[in-house]
Amino acid sequence: MKKIHFGFSVGMNFQNLAITNNAMTTDDGEQWFAEVPAHSPGFSVNVMGDYRLGKHLNLRLSPGMYFGNKVVHFINALGDANNVESSHYKQRQNIKSTYIVVPLDLKVSALRYHNLRPYFTGGAMFVYDLGKEHSEQLRLNRADYMLTVGLGCDFYLPFFKLCPEIKFCFGLKNIINRNRTDLTEDPYMLRFTESIDKITNNMVVINFFFE
Repeated sequence: MKKIHFGFSVGMNFQNLAITNNAMTTDDGEQWFAEVPAHSPGFSVNVMGDYRLGKHLNLRLSPGMYFGNKVVHFINALGDANNVESSHYKQRQNIKSTYIVVPLDLKVSALRYHNLRPYFTGGAMFVYDLGKEHSEQLRLNRADYMLTVGLGCDFYLPFFKLCPEIKFCFGLKNIINRNRTDLTEDPYMLRFTESIDKITNNMVVINFFFE
């Protein structure tokens, strides 16, 4: 019931990219499509400050860091499917991310039942990627803004409160970087950027808050 209290969280994140391909065919007859077929788990850690607005409402700020990666697969739809090992049919790129995140959430809680209290959250999150940039197929912009929704449950224990939570994050910006001056001497690699119209970030985050 304190007006302000603090805590921290540890957890996992599963990063994804929503990719919109444009089916561009190159001059030498290649048509590349990109996708992220599977999610790789990463690690998350946050600190938290909670401001009590009312009996059922709290405003929560929880800056932290998310470590993770996305594996992007590129397939040439007009290539030789019988030669899947050829770089002219299939390629992949491992995009590692070190995100600084600043989530601001409105927490709406139900009535407490004994030592349990379910809740859901909605808010926004600023994301900045500290990962190194390499001259690979795709390069992503560092800054992004995301909308978030989540749900969890407060477990009241003798000395602290444990809050397992799952949160879904949806990117708002097109984060593909089209300014590829690093590829001026390798125009072949530009076709992967040119074959994509839009890339947005998506994440699922599972956190355990200790308050």
